Amino acid sequence: MTEFEGKPGRFWHELEDGRIQCDICPRLCRLREGQRGMCFVRANQGGQIVLTTYGRSSGFCVDPIEKKPLHHFLPGTPILSFGTAGCNLTCKFCQNWDISKSREMDRLMDQASPETIARAADRLDCRSVAYTYNDPVIFHEYAVDVAQACHERGVRSVAVTAGYVMPEPREEFYRHMDAANIDLKGFTENFYQKLAAGHLDPVLDTLRYVYHETDVWMELTTLLIPGWNDSDEELQEMTAWVAENLGPEVPMHFSAFHPDWRMQDVPPTPGPTLTRAREIAMANGIRYAYTGNVHDHAGGSTYCHECGQLLIGRDWYVLSDWNLTPEGTCNQCGTPLPGVFEAEPGTWGPRRQPVRLANFR
Repeated sequence: MTEFEGKPGRFWHELEDGRIQCDICPRLCRLREGQRGMCFVRANQGGQIVLTTYGRSSGFCVDPIEKKPLHHFLPGTPILSFGTAGCNLTCKFCQNWDISKSREMDRLMDQASPETIARAADRLDCRSVAYTYNDPVIFHEYAVDVAQACHERGVRSVAVTAGYVMPEPREEFYRHMDAANIDLKGFTENFYQKLAAGHLDPVLDTLRYVYHETDVWMELTTLLIPGWNDSDEELQEMTAWVAENLGPEVPMHFSAFHPDWRMQDVPPTPGPTLTRAREIAMANGIRYAYTGNVHDHAGGSTYCHECGQLLIGRDWYVLSDWNLTPEGTCNQCGTPLPGVFEAEPGTWGPRRQPVRLANFR
């Protein structure tokens, strides 16, 4: 065992039959001594829930923040990204299945304390740290401690998550986050049950909570899977719900699926499907709708909703045009662009730079 193994968790309670219930996510796993939850990383150890991956990551990498994807949060800047093993959903279409589905990562992980991660982000000139690749909900205590260490150095925190979390830990988690990209994987209970072994309502509850009860900047992503969640009817219902229950200024990203994990018999998402989803969203009042995982300058760029001026030009992760004032308003009509912006865009570009945290201890 390393010094990081078995970090006590904060959200659990004892049951009358001697088991312990993990209260971090809606699965509410009930565990006997030595058993792990469905996520694989939270376990009953010594009569309490512990996080078995505290301080150990699947790897660290500096990414463009557009990869998260976030288009209205510090555009063009580098973000130090990491995740751990495990996940609390079982998405058959997982694009990071080698990490989230792994049961062997314990022997392969890079190790880093929260302070080391914050120090690395600072020295690498990263404006933020992303909890990503798998869902940070399941490594809650580690993510919160890292966020606190980062804030002490002026580094922001970004959650890339499916939003599948219980209300009490959710409140603590988002108290320490500055931005989030939340997967709205589909808009039917059938989709969540059959492809993710989860439920839709807890995710919608999280979206309402983050938007209405926190100051966290939020963007949404939907991976469009042919034949599963890409119908006009479902896209109409989803985007209308977002506009009505959250707001027209919440950016929505529609990303292209590629065959992976247990859905290799499903074809890739055609480009016109992404364009159609974007058009439906905008017709329903969503002001900032984007296509993702494809080269599409028009679909990836940001336009002023008032005058139509191109504000931020993008092609995949590469920025081109920048027509915002230092105050974050349209330089043509003065309309504010919702989000978090610096006076000038970052210049990181599309690079992906692996990092060994041992160099920053």
